[in-house]
Amino acid sequence: MAQISLTFPDGTQRSFDKGVTPAEVAASISKSLGKKAISAQVDGAHYDLQWPIETDAAIAINTLADDGPALELIRHDLAHIMARAVQEIWPDVKVTIGPVIEHGWYYDFDRAEPFTPEDLGLIEKKMKEIINARDPVRTEVWSRADAIAHYEKTGENYKVELVNAIPDDGQPIRMYWHGDWQDLCRGPHLQNTGQVPGDAFKLMSVAGAYWRGDSKRQMLQRIYGVAFKNRDDLKKHLNMLEEAAKRDHRKLGREMDLFHMQEEAPGQVFWHPNGWTIYTTLQEYMRRKQRAGGYQEINTPQVVDRKLWEASGHWEKYQHHMFIVEVDESRDGEHDDATAKNKEQTRINALKPMNCPCHVQVFNQGLKSYRDLPLRLAEFGSCARYEPSGALHGIMRVRGFTQDDAHIFCTEDQIEAECARFIEFLADIYRELGFPTFEIKFATRPEKRVGTEESWDYVENALEEAIRKTGRTYTLEPGDGAFYGPKLDFYLTDAIGRVWQCGTFQVDPNLPERLGASYIAPNGDKTRPFMLHRATLGSFERFVGILIEEHAGKLPFWLAPRQVVVASITSEADDYVQEVTELLRKAGVRAEADIRNEKINYKVREHSVGKVPVILAIGHREVEERTVTVRRLGEKQTSVTSLTDIVSELSRSATPPDQL
Repeated sequence: MAQISLTFPDGTQRSFDKGVTPAEVAASISKSLGKKAISAQVDGAHYDLQWPIETDAAIAINTLADDGPALELIRHDLAHIMARAVQEIWPDVKVTIGPVIEHGWYYDFDRAEPFTPEDLGLIEKKMKEIINARDPVRTEVWSRADAIAHYEKTGENYKVELVNAIPDDGQPIRMYWHGDWQDLCRGPHLQNTGQVPGDAFKLMSVAGAYWRGDSKRQMLQRIYGVAFKNRDDLKKHLNMLEEAAKRDHRKLGREMDLFHMQEEAPGQVFWHPNGWTIYTTLQEYMRRKQRAGGYQEINTPQVVDRKLWEASGHWEKYQHHMFIVEVDESRDGEHDDATAKNKEQTRINALKPMNCPCHVQVFNQGLKSYRDLPLRLAEFGSCARYEPSGALHGIMRVRGFTQDDAHIFCTEDQIEAECARFIEFLADIYRELGFPTFEIKFATRPEKRVGTEESWDYVENALEEAIRKTGRTYTLEPGDGAFYGPKLDFYLTDAIGRVWQCGTFQVDPNLPERLGASYIAPNGDKTRPFMLHRATLGSFERFVGILIEEHAGKLPFWLAPRQVVVASITSEADDYVQEVTELLRKAGVRAEADIRNEKINYKVREHSVGKVPVILAIGHREVEERTVTVRRLGEKQTSVTSLTDIVSELSRSATPPDQL
């Protein structure tokens, strides 16, 4: 029989018969590894232990100790086990697809009756029975005709459609059996149902989902599950979800009276006074930081003719995210119906989805010299992007938003210094906002790109050297850069371990060239500048949402919309309450008086729910002694402080970190 050579992670090579399976390879190494093996990496591809290896290859055997492969297989097998459990309980249910997702899986079902919470409990119980049975998992390769005939016979019409959709390129159609239950699947899978930890998964919820994402097709029921390698990891995840629910910015937004959303303006925020106070305080802070960082603030139009978007390339590549505005320029503006259209006079515009083409227009006004560079232009730019309604999520994922956007126009040899400067600028802001650590991901040249290899080499080396000079580390993401240049993305980790991508730094020689930007070089020639796209917070809406959830509504004092409530215990204290409130306001503290005829415990509860950081209670004794009783959010103990001291303390606390 023909031989193949397999190379192991330690560099050793061994010969095997052609068609050897990873299971046989593992068993040949040791009896122990043969029992522990769950899958293999063959030339980087994830292989089922039952699949034959036909050519020379590099191989590594995976066990349950290998987190990535193990979790993928556990979650994939659980999707099949759940589908089997559903059909064993309700044989008339039709199955569709069940992929692995972050933390777990989902599977879509066609069932006449809606699944209930009680049904999820029944399914979980049946799944554990299947796991305990330790049924073998096996795979076969079928022809397209045989697969279609099988599913037509069993009445699984969705599977027939899936088989027909598989490209007829000679690739195998794989069938998997988990015991006697069968599914169409590319694999790989574990070797028996008992390899799945039976105490480390949970079914979470049911949601509607259109077949193949098409709203004109059948509405299915999607069951979501989560799974981990052990019970402790599952418990940690469920605790995190419970904590996340408490911190949900939509819930806290209602309790703190920050904002609301409504159907008449999908994906857009109605900011209430409290929420707008957070927003503008953060914006004013960023404005000061940018001025100190050498940026000049500009403002550009929100509605721009399609000609600019065509010139920039966005009309072709990004139009599906744009809101289009058509205006009949022949209207007199007084009497004509706004919906009327004179085709010859109609102008097609778009709400800007990003600010960069408009910033190039500002740069292009007047002749620029190399002495003017680097030129840093910043804008709190209001943008609009179409997001599917199902993707919208509070103020985290919206259609109308404002970016803390800036573009730096510079020469090629200024890229490294500007990158290092921005990393330090961003790090200082993140530290002051309560995120002292962050992760940098460095995305390099993609397969399809513009520009010379020499230019890519230079720019990538410049970014790498900039990171090195700041003393920071990065994670490399090969091939994930934009077609015009590499980029750095900056990730924050919040209090409960969730990761958010906020800042970005991108090198772009393409847009200045497309839009005719140039400067006069020292030799007198017109030269194309490089354009550095950068954002620190990203979307203000999203970042406010992150801050709300990071602090569970208990925002840093300087950012809190309602910093102090001065509450009367008795009506005889009303005048002193007003005096204290006025002194705090003059000292720069956002203070309000509560002299309602309510008990002090009621007032404290109400303002605590609203996440007011400090409540100053005032009764007879406080009036006589010119003191206040201080109650701080989250603390059970109160303290009595002189009026002078509390005004001084709270005035310092209300000062933004950049002004201390």
